[in-house]
Amino acid sequence: MQPRSFGTHDGSFHADEVTACSLLLLVDLIDRDKIHRTRDPKILAKCEYVCDVGGVYDPQIKRFDHHQVDYQGSLSSAGMVLNYLKEKEFVSQSFYNFLHHSLIKGVDAHDNGVEMCQDGVTSFSDVVSNFLPIDYNSNAKERFYSFLEAAEFVFNHLKRLRNRFLYTKECKDKVKETMAKNKLYLEFDEPLPWIDNFFDLKGEEHPALYVIMPTGDHWKLRGIPPNSKDRMKVRLPLPKKWAGLRDHELQQVSGIEGAIFCHKGQFISIWENKKDAFAAMHKIFKEHGITEK
Repeated sequence: MQPRSFGTHDGSFHADEVTACSLLLLVDLIDRDKIHRTRDPKILAKCEYVCDVGGVYDPQIKRFDHHQVDYQGSLSSAGMVLNYLKEKEFVSQSFYNFLHHSLIKGVDAHDNGVEMCQDGVTSFSDVVSNFLPIDYNSNAKERFYSFLEAAEFVFNHLKRLRNRFLYTKECKDKVKETMAKNKLYLEFDEPLPWIDNFFDLKGEEHPALYVIMPTGDHWKLRGIPPNSKDRMKVRLPLPKKWAGLRDHELQQVSGIEGAIFCHKGQFISIWENKKDAFAAMHKIFKEHGITEK
């Protein structure tokens, strides 16, 4: 057995085994110079981790294939490896949930034919497959280096997802503190990721209708969605008469000198400063007969 080695099949590659490889790289369980692409059982037997080949799914011996008849689950090698990392506590339950819902669930579905291609939509799996050499007659060496290039791309994507997850988690207490005020709005004096934390903290039960926070040199007034799934909907839309207007036109209609822009979808607007953003919110509350606590 070669410690910290990874084996998968040669030939064409797909997002699931590339992602499985990248997940193991992310948590530093394998080395890049010990990646093998082959169907030779003697070589695969010497690999510490084997994914998407071999006809065995057994996390105890670090074998993650889903093609055999006796496996009837919905996972691909990517989902199998992510489950293994959770069970062995290389990733936390919360990070597992984040990766599963933001990426791996889709990779599994695409590889198993559950998620079909849509015209005009490029999935993550499509992007990874595009790393394959264009020439169908490319040799094994070319395909191997293309696999490494794809794995590095996915590895960097996973790193960014992890950094985003950790940053969002760091901001959770700030969101919790603001929610504890139990007002009809959430006010932040700095831009931060609030929406995931908000719903993780039972935001569906919270009375807040809007979020006010800085954005660049200005401030935004953004409607809060009714739940975590319907994020393009809002509990209380911005006025229809503001929709799609900017600068002078929005200033005239809203009566607020610092008006800059209101999205035609009536879910977000931009204002010159914090005072203007609050003025806009108060106008909306007044129009709807809403009394603030």
